[in-house]
Amino acid sequence: MNGFYTRRLASPGAILAPMAGFTDAPFREIASSMGALWTVSEMMSAAGVVTEATTRRHGRDVTLDLGRPFEGERDRVIQLFGADADVLADACRHVERLHAPIAIDLNLGCPVPKMKGRGGSCLLQTPEVAAHLVQAMRRAASCDVSAKMRLGWDADRSVEIALALQEAGAALISVHGRTAAQRYEGEANWDAIANVAAHLSIPVIGSGDVTRASQVAEKKRLGVAGVMIARSAVGNPWIFREASGGAAPTNEERAKVALMHAERAAAFYGERTGIRALRKVLAKYLPHLREELVRVETVDDVRRVVTFASSRTTAQPAA
Repeated sequence: MNGFYTRRLASPGAILAPMAGFTDAPFREIASSMGALWTVSEMMSAAGVVTEATTRRHGRDVTLDLGRPFEGERDRVIQLFGADADVLADACRHVERLHAPIAIDLNLGCPVPKMKGRGGSCLLQTPEVAAHLVQAMRRAASCDVSAKMRLGWDADRSVEIALALQEAGAALISVHGRTAAQRYEGEANWDAIANVAAHLSIPVIGSGDVTRASQVAEKKRLGVAGVMIARSAVGNPWIFREASGGAAPTNEERAKVALMHAERAAAFYGERTGIRALRKVLAKYLPHLREELVRVETVDDVRRVVTFASSRTTAQPAA
């Protein structure tokens, strides 16, 4: 293991959690610039990685693009999902060769029904299988391997599962404080997350319902090594800066970074695709301009909308 996680956790701040449809290269770049300790890619199908890495294709590699770095990107973790140890091991080798991540994470937390039999949180029903997958990945990868899990499938088995993953060679475990059955209902159980941290010798990261930078220090006092932030970082990457002691954004800065995000997305995907996909995020940066931002088509459209943002309203928190 390369010790990446331990080194980064020595610094103050928080981590950008993986989010399908959000944690692409442009957003990871923004979050990193704001002080995220590390960022995690959108989850990538291990089978898709292997297919695209070994087959001559025309056009975009849809799966591999999810982990494609921006120029000069560092401190990026790639997250894979899958249920076959050999496929996951092959995928680890391919992403290391093609994308050089600092670490590779196994998704054991996605609760959506379409993941049934394909990985994600359904693996929490069989901790021994999840541990076998981590062990296979660890043997194949030269970098750190970690896992992101929930408390359990429909009941809290988090300590049992996390201990199995630690024994299998995981360098770090991230725990979302809900079961898979809960999806995103109810409140995240941080006492259960803290209990996992108390039983493990490797770092445990907590996740769930962190909406303010001030909560990062509060949660760390429970005994976790670090805190992941997901939806509350969308349109509000300054939460990472604030978590490490920095200032909240001004309205002018919100407009400036929204435009920067649009420029990065256009450069990464092409203008039409990038801007259309980003509309939902732009509206989070500047909620008072939502009606205009959900209609933009080009970078120039975004520039026109945000030009007078600072003079139209005072700074507002992201929704």
